[in-house]
Amino acid sequence: QVQLLESGGGSVHANGSLTLSCAASGYTYGSNTVAWFRQAPGAEREGIAASNRFTFYADSVRGRFTISLDSAKNTLYLQMNSLKPEDTGIYYCAASERLWVARPLLSSEYDYWGQGTQVTVSS
Repeated sequence: QVQLLESGGGSVHANGSLTLSCAASGYTYGSNTVAWFRQAPGAEREGIAASNRFTFYADSVRGRFTISLDSAKNTLYLQMNSLKPEDTGIYYCAASERLWVARPLLSSEYDYWGQGTQVTVSS
C-alpha cells in the first residue's frame, strides 16, 4: 500500500521560506513523475511543480520554488522561498505510476496523494 506523508507546513511572514517534505512508503521515488499541488481557499487544486527526468513549474512559483528528491531517504521536497500571501493554501504531494505523463501539472495524471499540509503566509 502506497502512503505519502507530507510535513513542514506552517505559518510564515511574506518573503520567508519553508521546506515541505513528502516521505513515501510502498513507493520508490526516482522512477516516475512526482509533483506538488496546492489548493487555496475557494480555489481548485493547482499543480505547481513536477519532476521526472525534467522539472516543471507553474509560472506563479518559477524561480521561487524548487522540487527535489533524496533517494536515500525516499523523500520528495519542495523548497519555497520569497513566499507571498497568495501562496497560502494546502499543499499536497502526488506520485504517478508512470515515468512520463502528458501534463505533469494536471492532477488527473497522478495515482497517489498525500493528506496535505497547511501553509499560511501573512503580509
